[in-house]
Amino acid sequence: MKDDIRRFRTVFISDVHLGTKGCQSGLLLDFLRHVEADTIYLVGDIVDAWRLKSSWYWPQEHNDVVQKLLRQVRKHVRVVYIPGNHDEFLKDYLGTHFGGVEVAANAVHEAADGRRYLVVHGDDFDVVVRHARWLAYLGDWAYETALRLNAYVNIVRRRLGLTYWSLSQWAKLKVKNAVGFIGDYEAALVGEAKRHGVDGIICGHIHHAAIHDKLGIRYMNCGDWVESCTALAETYDGAFELIDWTGGAGRHAREPAARLAA
Repeated sequence: MKDDIRRFRTVFISDVHLGTKGCQSGLLLDFLRHVEADTIYLVGDIVDAWRLKSSWYWPQEHNDVVQKLLRQVRKHVRVVYIPGNHDEFLKDYLGTHFGGVEVAANAVHEAADGRRYLVVHGDDFDVVVRHARWLAYLGDWAYETALRLNAYVNIVRRRLGLTYWSLSQWAKLKVKNAVGFIGDYEAALVGEAKRHGVDGIICGHIHHAAIHDKLGIRYMNCGDWVESCTALAETYDGAFELIDWTGGAGRHAREPAARLAA
């Protein structure tokens, strides 16, 4: 129903990981049915080529996500795809278009209020991905194992009438080293934004949704569609908010503090 549609100036989606069993494609499809935007940024790791190389997994629902995004282009929505590390094969096609989707290494997004934000996936600022690829692959395997366990946890939760919950995200935030890594990552991205002379940065990669100004400049992370099931959205007045879709269409704003005026 049209009454259920929320309209935004811009929507940013990252870390969908199509091609993996952990991808919450059903929730993403529901999100795309209820949210419309003039521009959509796909902020990397939309397709997980790492996983597809080792074992092919591509159910119809994943194909439906691709088709839904391509239909946005046909509806005159601007769609910009910024590849990450899991879909790095697309970096060979920077500056080209696929079905009307623009492929770019990064972008500078100008918000409705004139503020400018650097948009990157963020893998270039992950020391493990840059300098120890074998360790990144090992971590990816461990992460996939945690997600399989998470699937069984959520089967039980659904039977109890509870909403989706991420075991791996909960564990990540309980580990001191992981929390330290997130802080270092955010600091590195903020430093990059300052070097570009922009007002803030929008990224993905670490599967940790956030909006804050703690480091002296606006830092915004879209989150992901494996654990947090979140997207970043810009309203027509230039304000940003995180949309939490773990509970489906009935739960839009993640928390009041997550919406920050520019």
